[in-house]
Amino acid sequence: MKIFITGGTGNIGQYVTLAALKNGHEAIVLSRNPEKYPSLAKKTKLVKGTITDYDLLADYVKGCDAVIHIALGWGNEPVSMFTNDTAATVNLLEIAEKAGVKKFIYTSSTAAMGHMRSGMDETVMNLPLDLYGSTKSASEAYVLGFTKYYGSNKEVSMKRNIIRPGYTYSNPPFPDGSSQSDTRFRDIADAVVNDKPVTLTKHDGTQFISSGEIAQLYIKLIESDKNGETYLALGNVFTTWERIAQIALECYPKSKSEIKLNDLGWGADPSLYGVKKMERDFGLSFDSRNDLRDHIKWNIDEAVKRKV
Repeated sequence: MKIFITGGTGNIGQYVTLAALKNGHEAIVLSRNPEKYPSLAKKTKLVKGTITDYDLLADYVKGCDAVIHIALGWGNEPVSMFTNDTAATVNLLEIAEKAGVKKFIYTSSTAAMGHMRSGMDETVMNLPLDLYGSTKSASEAYVLGFTKYYGSNKEVSMKRNIIRPGYTYSNPPFPDGSSQSDTRFRDIADAVVNDKPVTLTKHDGTQFISSGEIAQLYIKLIESDKNGETYLALGNVFTTWERIAQIALECYPKSKSEIKLNDLGWGADPSLYGVKKMERDFGLSFDSRNDLRDHIKWNIDEAVKRKV
């Protein structure tokens, strides 16, 4: 299968690209700065561009069997957020259908769902809390609702599915690879290595998942005949940031750092996302704790290098 991947050099995308290649697929990767990733350029075709370069997208999507859309557009106001992300997604969706692409995966986020409620799985109503969540929720609606063209009443033949990642982390899979843009792991590691206090919120945490793990879901889904489905992609274990700091201290035992917790009244029993659907449909269930420890150790090693 020939797959066009947007954001294929990012935190999640680099692992999805490598997993696609490992499974015998051909990948064309859209990246804003492909020259930064010579290691990946040796393995597959990198194309310089953004998700709003519609003529370029049309050129490279032509002849592809599938599109995996991971790249994120951004804006500080409603219109720029819509233009740079939702409108870009809708344009790519239509470009792919017109090009005869058979399968399309859109990367959303748990932010589309908004408020944590009991039984948070793929069936709950989206109630986004901010523009980012609204953008993702709106894009989801277009992906799922694009079933036919009005006027001609032509049916859409392309299979369209959605993946909603939670907090996804990664070590770079090659020397010039990327890690996640969120700095909390790095901040904890820097504090531990430099003997500074680690200040966190009591009971704060999430169901972490590694990019290597989530890539398995992308490949299973793109190789399936699923259509119109949404999958939550998180680990099945809730881990607190306090526990992450404790592991960081275990990885750097000579540290004099202490963990300080702000008590905001959050309960010890967390609200959890339901992740049974990807297990039921694809046999995927991720504990994530081993990968998480490896990522914490990598951050400690990087913090030591920065200190030196």
